[in-house]
Amino acid sequence: MAILGPTSTAEAATAAQLRQPTTAALAAEADDLRAECADHSEANSTTGWVKSRFETCVHQPVSLTLKRANGEILGHLTFDLWVLGFAYDGSRRVDYVSSIENIVPVSVSGGDDPATWVLSQQYSDAVNLGGSGADPVITPPADTLRSALLAEWVAVPQWTVTYTSPDTGGYDPANSQIVAGRITLAMTITSPTAVPWIEPDMAHSDIRFDYAGPVAGKYQGTVFTGARVELQLSLSDPEVEQSARHILDAQQFPERTFPSWTGKTVPGAQEPLHRLTDTAKRDANREQAIKACKDVWGDYSGTGLECDEYPFASTKERGEDNLRYSARLIDGTDNGKGGNRLNAVYTLNRVLDGDAFYVTIIP
Repeated sequence: MAILGPTSTAEAATAAQLRQPTTAALAAEADDLRAECADHSEANSTTGWVKSRFETCVHQPVSLTLKRANGEILGHLTFDLWVLGFAYDGSRRVDYVSSIENIVPVSVSGGDDPATWVLSQQYSDAVNLGGSGADPVITPPADTLRSALLAEWVAVPQWTVTYTSPDTGGYDPANSQIVAGRITLAMTITSPTAVPWIEPDMAHSDIRFDYAGPVAGKYQGTVFTGARVELQLSLSDPEVEQSARHILDAQQFPERTFPSWTGKTVPGAQEPLHRLTDTAKRDANREQAIKACKDVWGDYSGTGLECDEYPFASTKERGEDNLRYSARLIDGTDNGKGGNRLNAVYTLNRVLDGDAFYVTIIP
């Protein structure tokens, strides 16, 4: 089935509006992500737990001390920091739902009244020119700073910031309109007499906007590039059991696969694969694998078998001159199902040319 993109700038704008999440929908997604995030220790870090290419979260219990310039302690403050990030398959947009919760201020004798302490959150963006296309732009929200007294944070602990990236309004095969960058949260705590407590990188995430077209599934989108993308196949899945067995053998016993050579290794399990979208190169990779199958098993036409190859023809590691691969005859239906699973990983995760992914075989 062909996937058609917007045919005009006006249609593209309308389609983009339809993809924008409602406030209620975003709140529901945030609740769901919070529940999962609480169970992952990785969330207690600046990069957080990157659940997928479209969801990430930070949950940090913070404890700090406010001091005067002479080192005298004025008080202590503890709170929970939450940052829930949402990128979108189908829109050049990313949302961050940020909150400060469970605030507990403690003032020591002679210190400032905690009612005068001000907590600030400041979001900022930076473009990665090396990973971007021509004229990359990230558009920040109107308000990237929230500065308020502790009581105001208690009353309204949450706020949302949205970053977008402009595009031409249409698909251009020669220009994927890639904008790579980083969104960073900085925080400060101030009081009338304390030295400001400043943390310039409380949390950050790397993002990428694109308008890559049908190769990525939906014509445009945004992803968190720190996510691990993985194709997972099961040996007990009757639809792809032969594909899974071939991959596992290639990963674990590469010297027993064809072409066979001493010291052979095959990537994909620990060493990532990288997508290849060049049609001519992919065809050349397939032709080489078919030749290898015929050299070992002879003419297999009419048998219902097909030449399966791993790493896949659609990966840079498969390269026509690279012998770190395995070719094997397997059932044609199984081979087709395996290819469908791989394509689904590509399109559901917006895996573009050169993007890394892994292959895991489970029982």
